[in-house]
Amino acid sequence: MAERMVKCVKLGKELPGLDEPPWVGELGQRIFENVSKDAWKLWLDHLRMIINEYRLSPAQKEHQQIIAQQMEKFFFGEGAQLPPGYVPEPKK
Repeated sequence: MAERMVKCVKLGKELPGLDEPPWVGELGQRIFENVSKDAWKLWLDHLRMIINEYRLSPAQKEHQQIIAQQMEKFFFGEGAQLPPGYVPEPKK
């Protein structure tokens, strides 16, 4: 079975998409349709930073709303596009 491809809103090119919506509701569906696996990995790194920075607990409803807002901003907000030629730092 061929991998499902999406035009990634974050990375601006055709890339393999996620296997299923990663979040509930309309936001999860938009991410599923418009975000690549590579961009989702970038989000998970960013999410780790947000959780640590704001001391969030993903199990708490209010914190889930903050995470959803940040996710929306990360993928679809102003400045969501990575700068042209952006290269992630190599993992150590």
